[in-house]
Amino acid sequence: MSKHLPLREAVLSWLEHAHHLSPHPHAITDEALTDLPEWEALEEAVSTAAPRDEHPDLYTKINGDRILNYRTLLGESGLGAATRLIAQGADVPESEVADSFVAFCAHPAPVPERWLLLNGDFPRGTRIRLGQYTLQTFTEDALRQVIPMPTVEGLKPGGLDLGLVADAPFLHIPEPDRKVSRCPTWFDFTGPRAETQHWQALLPLMLWDEELLRVESVFTVQRGRSFDLRPTAVPTTLHTYLDPQGRQNEAEVRETGTFHVPPTSAEALTAFCTAISAKIDAVMAGVTHKRNIVKRRARRLERAARHLLAAYQRTYHDNGVWPVETDELLLDHVIALEALLISPVDKDHKSIGRNIRSRAAALFLTPAEQNRTEALVKKAYEDRSTYVHGGVIADETEEKKLEALRTLRLLTLQIFLRWLVLTPSDTDDLTDLLDAAAEGPDHARVVEQPLRDFFTATPPRARPADIA
Repeated sequence: MSKHLPLREAVLSWLEHAHHLSPHPHAITDEALTDLPEWEALEEAVSTAAPRDEHPDLYTKINGDRILNYRTLLGESGLGAATRLIAQGADVPESEVADSFVAFCAHPAPVPERWLLLNGDFPRGTRIRLGQYTLQTFTEDALRQVIPMPTVEGLKPGGLDLGLVADAPFLHIPEPDRKVSRCPTWFDFTGPRAETQHWQALLPLMLWDEELLRVESVFTVQRGRSFDLRPTAVPTTLHTYLDPQGRQNEAEVRETGTFHVPPTSAEALTAFCTAISAKIDAVMAGVTHKRNIVKRRARRLERAARHLLAAYQRTYHDNGVWPVETDELLLDHVIALEALLISPVDKDHKSIGRNIRSRAAALFLTPAEQNRTEALVKKAYEDRSTYVHGGVIADETEEKKLEALRTLRLLTLQIFLRWLVLTPSDTDDLTDLLDAAAEGPDHARVVEQPLRDFFTATPPRARPADIA
């Protein structure tokens, strides 16, 4: 810290001057603050402590010259907010503000990360690796270490209440090439929707439990630099409770939905997600493989997952979708099944529907579940054809269509899980194995025993009906 003592003293001097500023908002905007003579002294201290060749992120180019970016120094660091709070009479811990600003300027810029806020309820201390992602819950104190100038965040009017997202589940992944933006959106307009863009981390969680898990917001983080989650990006609800005197009170809390993982299931969830992520990684490693069947299998997995996620994220609760989207969501589920269960050698279009339902049925262990699966897939594929060819799926009430769509969603998730458990990552293709095993003695070796082994070692939340 002694190396940067002049910068710290310059910040304290700046904050001391803030006590004498006009409290009117128009007089203390970031742009207005740069017109003050004291700003030049602070800029000089910053440029000495953080030269542009070592900290280019603090600088911007104007008319060919690299100069300090006041929007970064005042806006992103939180110094501007601290200055305004002091000018308006708030009690601000100035020493802590100075230390935070020095760290902001003098430390190397952290790698940008992409964070997804999920609506589930996970045990405190959850930390699960999902390929390149990490699923993590943070305490309020841990979140304070992520945001710039945490001592000011709680004092700003309209700021994010960190208690609201304490212990909330976040999926995060480093993205070194991402441009940091201060304008978060529910999904990224510069690329695919968030749920499909991050399918490799979301899919294991979806396969763990049939309860719906939603992506509520997506944003960029540079730890200690930028934490762009806004209060409006956190869906909330009112919780009613009785105080010690028996009076009824209300408190705003984060809306968590129905995806709930109790502490007793934390170890099982970790084991399941680790196993499924490893299987996803093994298949996706074939993307660059020279053998066409391995490359195609990786593409089929990704496309199936994207369509499944597109339908899943638009299912707002267990039996609820927008009525105008019911048929489209059915189409997404059938496309996912086709991607998983169609063989590269299936050239006869007339046999595609038959092959899909027979292979789907072969993934189950009892005649009852096989017959049920074949009937459901047959009906879904017929409805898909009716929709695609311009017909109307008739003789069904809206209530029945929604119930059928829910049944198809749960079946597709189960087929997806079994496909991942059984599919080889080498040059063999699962469809060939299923065709050969469907009616013969190889079914126990190819399907039954591997599934029993997986569901015994790393079961999902609920054990399937056909696996005792």
